[in-house]
Amino acid sequence: MVHDYPFGEIEVGDRARYSKRVTEADIFAFAEVTGDFNPLHIDQDAAAAGFFKQRVAHGLFTASLISTVLGTTLPGAGTIYLSKEINFKAPAFIGDTLTVEVEVLEKKENKHILVMGTRVINQSGRLLIDGRATVMKP
Repeated sequence: MVHDYPFGEIEVGDRARYSKRVTEADIFAFAEVTGDFNPLHIDQDAAAAGFFKQRVAHGLFTASLISTVLGTTLPGAGTIYLSKEINFKAPAFIGDTLTVEVEVLEKKENKHILVMGTRVINQSGRLLIDGRATVMKP
């Protein structure tokens, strides 16, 4: 379900969340769409020999879940991404449940712009991504 909050109803401090379990199918679909077939993501043997010892989700797959919240929940339908700051803190693995949390940090009335705090955590509460997104809500 997609929400559509009018700009005038959005307040600093408003929050929203979204959770998704990472599946092997997600990893292969993301690789197909982007062309990123790095063995770290798709080859168990190669990943086992690497730094994380197992396959990891693409960092931008994990970060793209932030867009899900912004475009469907808060601020909702019609939201336009202007910029995104992403700080990768830890990887996501197949089987992890990721929770995206966004919070309105600033509201610029004259341009209908919102600055959103963004973060992604796993099922253990480990911070995987933090950052900010600047969006326009016409």
